[in-house]
Amino acid sequence: MEYQMIHSCIRVLDLEKSLEFYTRAFGFEVARRLDFPEHQFTLCYLRAQGGNFELELTYNYEQKEPYVMGNGYSHLAVGVRDLEGSHKLHSEMGLHPKPLKGLAGGEARFYFIADPDGYLVEVVRQG
Repeated sequence: MEYQMIHSCIRVLDLEKSLEFYTRAFGFEVARRLDFPEHQFTLCYLRAQGGNFELELTYNYEQKEPYVMGNGYSHLAVGVRDLEGSHKLHSEMGLHPKPLKGLAGGEARFYFIADPDGYLVEVVRQG
């Protein structure tokens, strides 16, 4: 029996801000959007160009306070070939990426950036 990762879900306080962040920062596209106004929520699935894995943004209309992530959540990760170029672009966009880092003090391999709800996204050098 085979299983494939299909999506991960995060709850967002402001759907439009989150959509702007993920489409602008990473070029994600809306794969589909399901609105359930009678049940007071919207599901919006984002996908990287050429990818199959989706990020599900769940927007509950009545949520007024930021979600509490607790200490179990760590981060999402995306890959990019030009890590330094990506870091520069995110800096120029005013998205305040963290400094480039390497594992155990090694060469730069990644950096982190926070979305509007404080979820961390790790940007990792690919290739």
